[in-house]
Amino acid sequence: MQHGPIDLVIEAFGAREEVGDAYRQARDRFETVLPELVSELPELRRPLAGDWTPEGGVAARMVRAARPHADAFVTPMAAVAGSVADEVMWAMTKGRAIDKAYINNSGDIAVHLTSGHSLRLGIVSELFDPTADGTAELKFEHPVRGIATSGWKGRSLSLGIADAVTVLAETAAAADVAATLIANAVNADHPAIVRAPASTQDDDTDLGDRLVTVDVGEIDGSTVDTALALGERAAAAMVRSGMVASAALILRGETRVVGDLLPPALKLTSPSDD
Repeated sequence: MQHGPIDLVIEAFGAREEVGDAYRQARDRFETVLPELVSELPELRRPLAGDWTPEGGVAARMVRAARPHADAFVTPMAAVAGSVADEVMWAMTKGRAIDKAYINNSGDIAVHLTSGHSLRLGIVSELFDPTADGTAELKFEHPVRGIATSGWKGRSLSLGIADAVTVLAETAAAADVAATLIANAVNADHPAIVRAPASTQDDDTDLGDRLVTVDVGEIDGSTVDTALALGERAAAAMVRSGMVASAALILRGETRVVGDLLPPALKLTSPSDD
């Protein structure tokens, strides 16, 4: 499904009639998502203030996901892709007997699982070489229904230098915000890192003139270690607080895993071993 900047890849598993009805429900809700978001966009682009409650379902998910991180600079827009996936998943599965399903909104993924079913997630470290570097199995028993990946090479601007930060959380919206903030934290100073004001890269950005990463040249191992350690510290704090279940941080071929990706079922493995 595609509408404006939103591209969803959807797959549901179950009886044919149920899947067909589920897809129709997803389509009907998807048609209303973008106009609904646009009507509240100015407020959603601002840092959270007070106890503002939006009217739209997607916007409400965005605010709920961002609020636990209100001590950092974050706007509800950090959760927009994950919230769209969550909302369409809710509409698609409502009243339907679906075994399992996923909705992938350009890398931010909502998952639906019922007892006895699982989905396998491929973890990609390099945006421009999209092969799975590892896998994780999502099972019904685990409290993970959302996955998101962020990094400086993605379609969203980043303050950090992570190639990829993949986060598993209770919802796609929660994973979306966390991946953004952890990717921001994977950072260091080095002459090969090029930054520019966000406003020069995107006229509609909610980051204003904050410096975002536009290129990362050759950096040494010490810089990689420093950046990953800062990101690992941010991820560990979120795992301890229960905001996320697990995170994998990747920079220049080096990986840090926090939360053990819900061991033992969600351990990073080589695709050749799967």
